[in-house]
Amino acid sequence: MKRTLDLIVSMVLLIITLPLFGLAALAILMNMGSPVFFRQLRPGLHSHPFCLLKFRSMANAYDAEGNLLPGQQRLTRLGRVLRSLSLDELPQLINVLRGDMSLVGPRPLLMEYLELYTPEQKRRQEVKPGITGWAQVNGRNGLTWEDKFALDVWYVDHRSFWLDLKILWLTLLKVISREGVTTAEGTLAVRFAGTRKTVRENDVAADTCSVAEKAKDTK
Repeated sequence: MKRTLDLIVSMVLLIITLPLFGLAALAILMNMGSPVFFRQLRPGLHSHPFCLLKFRSMANAYDAEGNLLPGQQRLTRLGRVLRSLSLDELPQLINVLRGDMSLVGPRPLLMEYLELYTPEQKRRQEVKPGITGWAQVNGRNGLTWEDKFALDVWYVDHRSFWLDLKILWLTLLKVISREGVTTAEGTLAVRFAGTRKTVRENDVAADTCSVAEKAKDTK
């Protein structure tokens, strides 16, 4: 039932949001240039990597030494709008159709986080990652990493078709109210560096998928 729900809802949403999809892609091309999509390897079910798709929200800006600037400085005005409306997440409907993700589940985070999880936190990888999840409708970026992971594990233990429907409905209300898009301090979320350790998020190279795909071709 969960996979059937994923297929039906994601296809309907893609059809309904097709005009928004096109407008967002055109706006990114005009303001930031190519590529339109942000592509990055993320851990899926049982930590198996897949290529996550999102609309770009950051410019590829570098300092005088050639180092990529922090995410807060690279986030463009258009990117802020896309994130506040959650439009940057629309391409993940393609990931759902592919079977990489589900509509509901723990958010797919960075591959490097896997080795930082406690055994309990790593249980979030026992289900497919989702576009939205229990943590997203219970605080989103206003929560600490520990609280997010605890909510993710709670979902793993209590997941059901009806809970997924409840989360989808609450997500719609959150998107309309734009609640929890930023942290309590009004900045981007911080990058997880182990329990009770944090460093600034998004200070990583953007497109790692192409690197991984090239590596596969050489094997």
